[in-house]
Amino acid sequence: MFTPKIPPPDIAPTPGTSLVQPLTGITHAPACTCHHSSSVAPAPAPVPAAPLSRLAVQLTPGSLLVAAAGGTAMVLIIGTVLVSMLLATAITAASVAICAVVLRSLLNRPNNR
Repeated sequence: MFTPKIPPPDIAPTPGTSLVQPLTGITHAPACTCHHSSSVAPAPAPVPAAPLSRLAVQLTPGSLLVAAAGGTAMVLIIGTVLVSMLLATAITAASVAICAVVLRSLLNRPNNR
């Protein structure tokens, strides 16, 4: 059950072959046309595209109400999380302070026990 599954020899590739076919016939254009004699004509400069007009966001009263409700919910949730973390820190600090007072009183008066 936990032994590795090795493919049978007729499916596994041999070390001399590869499953990826090599790319052939790819030629790269020269980086510049200053001192090279090439038969390829340089490409014409691209024509700047017409600026696209931005679509204005139209808020309907319903979508505005949903956005306000979502923002209010986020503020309430984040506020609740932050207040609970602050409360946990305050409770931890108070309990550490009480433990320190008890230990101090126990260590200062070892004969009174």
